[in-house]
Amino acid sequence: MVQEKHALTLGLPRMHKEAGERRDFLPSLVHRMTRLGIEVHVESGIGSCMGLTDADYAGPGVHVVDADRAYRQDVVLVLRSPELEEFSRLKRGATLISMLHFPTRPRRIRRLTELGVDALSLDSIADDDGRRLVENMKAVAWNGLEAAFGALERTDPTLGDAGRPPVKVTVMGAGMVGKHAVEAAIKYGSVQRSQAYRQRGLPGVEVTVVGRDLTGDWCYMRERLRKTDVLVDATQRSNPSVPLIPNDWIAWLPPHAVICDLVVDPYVLEAQPPTVRSVEGIPRGDLDQFVFLPEDPGWTRTIPEVIPTRHRRAVASCYSWPGVHPRPCMELYEEQLAPMLETHFTRGGMEKLRPEGDFFERALCRSSLRAWGRSVERACSEEAQV
Repeated sequence: MVQEKHALTLGLPRMHKEAGERRDFLPSLVHRMTRLGIEVHVESGIGSCMGLTDADYAGPGVHVVDADRAYRQDVVLVLRSPELEEFSRLKRGATLISMLHFPTRPRRIRRLTELGVDALSLDSIADDDGRRLVENMKAVAWNGLEAAFGALERTDPTLGDAGRPPVKVTVMGAGMVGKHAVEAAIKYGSVQRSQAYRQRGLPGVEVTVVGRDLTGDWCYMRERLRKTDVLVDATQRSNPSVPLIPNDWIAWLPPHAVICDLVVDPYVLEAQPPTVRSVEGIPRGDLDQFVFLPEDPGWTRTIPEVIPTRHRRAVASCYSWPGVHPRPCMELYEEQLAPMLETHFTRGGMEKLRPEGDFFERALCRSSLRAWGRSVERACSEEAQV
């Protein structure tokens, strides 16, 4: 039964990213919204990279439109953040819901503020204890380790030898991604690969988890890296302007070693303070290419010239690890996001959300651009008082 029509409209543009990016929100989410009385404007061609057609999205309350009209709705939902130049398509007073990564994307914050656009950052939506509510950390870890071990099969010719020692994996970081990375690593990033190696009688995997108190200890890290076959970065830095692993330290890794980059922060050198990558001098991949051997041209294509890249190892890096397997990724995001969208629309949008409201209201308020701005102001005020 369709409920009374909501005043706010929802726009779902496609993601015009790299060719390998096949994800879009599914027809099931669109129809969940229209059953609430929400008018949904979807960009023509949405879902086409997953084999869907405009007819799959059609139904009462659904409008198939061009990209500009999808962006001109009251609320615009798109998984990965639009490019800066696309923000101007949003109308003043609209709300953008996307993976905006406020802590490391100052230019996005400035541009949205200039345009008078509200925003909810999907990666900041968390419960009262700080646990993310829209996430696919398991896919980040498993897809990343699957690619890393695929690369290790290319760089280490002894990997299939029955007499070899256990593969040694070092995981930096013990948060949610790090915990999943440990499980993925002991299975070679793939249950199928693990079963195949076990049937051949090959030794297993030894995983060492390193916390922030040790990652800065160069003496310890030198010995740790010298015996590491796969180095996994699953860290969350308090200071993104300083790398955890300087490029010189990469020289301590064995020549066949693989760096598995699950953090994939960008270089934003023009910001103050700047943002640099936690493992210095490695390329930043995407869904078109997420494995780089040391001689790959991607090393110079994706890294600013001022960043040292002398020491290189094979790298598995992808800005959107969950997108490697798009359909199950979007099914999970839908289940997580649908009740929050319902709360946002039934409350009447950003202006009506209450920081002291119910569970989802509180979570949405904390993830807003306005809340981020207040937190930065408080931090600056406290710093000035010290």
